[in-house]
Amino acid sequence: MALTNAYIQEKLVEKFNDQVFQFSTDSGILSFESAAENNLKVLQFLYEESSLGFTFLTDLCGVNYPDNNGAELVVVYHLHNFIENIRIRFSIGVPVAKPDVFTATKLFESANWMERETYDFFGVNFIGHPNLKRILNVDEMDYFPLRKEFPLEDQTRIDKDDEMFVVSFKPRITKTGKKMASLTLADTSRDLHSITVFPTSFAKAYMHIEEGKSYKFDFGKTKDGTVTLEDVHVS
Repeated sequence: MALTNAYIQEKLVEKFNDQVFQFSTDSGILSFESAAENNLKVLQFLYEESSLGFTFLTDLCGVNYPDNNGAELVVVYHLHNFIENIRIRFSIGVPVAKPDVFTATKLFESANWMERETYDFFGVNFIGHPNLKRILNVDEMDYFPLRKEFPLEDQTRIDKDDEMFVVSFKPRITKTGKKMASLTLADTSRDLHSITVFPTSFAKAYMHIEEGKSYKFDFGKTKDGTVTLEDVHVS
């Protein structure tokens, strides 16, 4: 009989009852969850049960869900049955305050470096691991860089400010005698932007903008998508 997701779920529920839950299928891959204290029991059952045969650990990784109270850190196991060419995904959640998970290294030798990487970046403590230390980052690092505990951008970086460099400022007079200008700006990535200066903003722009200098600007947009200058901030 061919191995199916329905059969795998049936065998898991038969063995663990409500200790396995949140079954779903995405792109043909069965996913489910269990409590952290059951991780080895579930992995060993999937490995040793002859009708299942998930004897290969494809990947093990961490995920941080900071709003998921009591299970902010998640460990995900990707398992493969080579004979039937079936893959499944199994995950457990642990609190960030006590991120303890039993190591899978005695069942899968390949889990060794995967668990070290998950510890290195997320701080998951794999109990019983033979050599749980950082694998990519320096030992002196006192934080776990893939946890979502940091601002998206370092506010002290001066190379990431909002100022734009004035490449050119070219005034012109319309047929009705009104003053406008074409403004070319470069951002911190050196990408160029063409800005239209309408009469309402021309006077301030003309008085304060100098080519070769940088300023902070406010922009608007017309219905046809033209980017316009609304204001220039002069320090």
